[in-house]
Amino acid sequence: MTAVDLMLALPELFILFMTCVIMLVGLWLPRDRQGLISFMSVMTLVFAAIILLGWDDSNPSAVDYAFNAAFVRDQMADVLKLTAFILLGAIFIYARQYLRVFKMAILEYHVLSLFMLLGAMVLISSASMLTVYLGLELIALPSYALVALRRDDKRATEAAMKYFVLGSLASGLLLYGLSMIYGVTGTLSLAQVANITSMGNNTVLVLGLIFVVIGIAFKLGVVPLHMWIPDVYEGAPAAVTILISSVPKLAAFAMAIRLLSDGMGNMQEHWMSMLVVLATLSIVLGNLVAIAQSNIKRMLAYSTIAHMGFMLLGLLTGTDQGFSASMFYAIVYAIMSAGAFAVIILLSQHGVEAENLDDYKGLNKRSPWLALMMLMLMFSLAGVPVFAGFFAKWLVIQAVLDAGMVWLAVLAVVFSVIGAFYYLRVVKLMYFDEPDSDEAIIVPADFRAALTLNGSAQLLLGIFANILIALCVASF
Repeated sequence: MTAVDLMLALPELFILFMTCVIMLVGLWLPRDRQGLISFMSVMTLVFAAIILLGWDDSNPSAVDYAFNAAFVRDQMADVLKLTAFILLGAIFIYARQYLRVFKMAILEYHVLSLFMLLGAMVLISSASMLTVYLGLELIALPSYALVALRRDDKRATEAAMKYFVLGSLASGLLLYGLSMIYGVTGTLSLAQVANITSMGNNTVLVLGLIFVVIGIAFKLGVVPLHMWIPDVYEGAPAAVTILISSVPKLAAFAMAIRLLSDGMGNMQEHWMSMLVVLATLSIVLGNLVAIAQSNIKRMLAYSTIAHMGFMLLGLLTGTDQGFSASMFYAIVYAIMSAGAFAVIILLSQHGVEAENLDDYKGLNKRSPWLALMMLMLMFSLAGVPVFAGFFAKWLVIQAVLDAGMVWLAVLAVVFSVIGAFYYLRVVKLMYFDEPDSDEAIIVPADFRAALTLNGSAQLLLGIFANILIALCVASF
């Protein structure tokens, strides 16, 4: 370990140090001062972003390795980490009022969330099968605890148990696949695995690849490994669902890139066919089942399955164009998802979550601003032109067309139109139905500012999409 190694991993080390500090400070704070925990957590993310952006590198496209090539620092990692910092900072602002209303453990929520972020950062920068698994488990273990954070809620406890059992099974299968690849190649380094597989591959390597794809599919939540998504999204507190639906998706995308492209790019003909099946099933089933949902959290859960199917469209092409399109999709989706669940958090008052679609009737009459934010988020999720979600879908479909898979592109377009129905249904409820309640919606100033930026980002990232697209293209 050298000073250069520590400097490359300085953002991760800072997050780890500050999480421990926050944990110790929180133990001594009285209950009426717990708001300081949220402030310290947000400032931790601000300074981590400054450290990340302050790295002196004359060549932004350079790739730097640390810790015996187990950790990589490149532009893709920097962009994804910065996005994760921004998202988690917004989530902490969104969750503050919710945690007080539902009397949830504020300290535990922030500490576990920061540890999850640390795991995501390690996974994003993994260049070894060892760091892939360490990062993955550092995301998973806090996630299980967060889902069960409301201990007196039977649904949350049930969701946590399902998540834990299925997550443990998926982690075991992934580890088994990695061990098979290690047994054949004799190395944990993904770069060396790529060199060895370029000389040819055998049945054991292909079998190991199958288990690796299963692990990736579970973390992305795509069909047929999607069973946990609807139950966890519905059963978990909204302040936890917003977290699980955004930051880990960025890490799961990076995991797919590191393992499939960087490590097993020479086996593309094997994993491409598997991703085609996963993407097709996810797009079809996710959109169709979402139409039948009356619970908005379950609707967004099946929507997530469909969106992850769209993201796989770029990955399965195996081209730099497809990878950059999927990266753009992952970032845009994480922002859209965070905003949609933020509206659910805001409407969840008096200890009752606003999780039924009927709760959104006449929202425009109760709060025109909130209805406008939700409209922009729903339009973006539906892929309406001008909004960021449209360009995300357009890029991955274009990548599929360039790869010669016309039938898959047509299927994606058809089910994108079908999927627009359940998003527009929410808009119809907000603007054309009468509200069941005339109660005023109280919006804290910081929440209003964060959600305004979040909703406006859907329009701005659509109008100025070239900026983010250029960053994603430069990452590959």
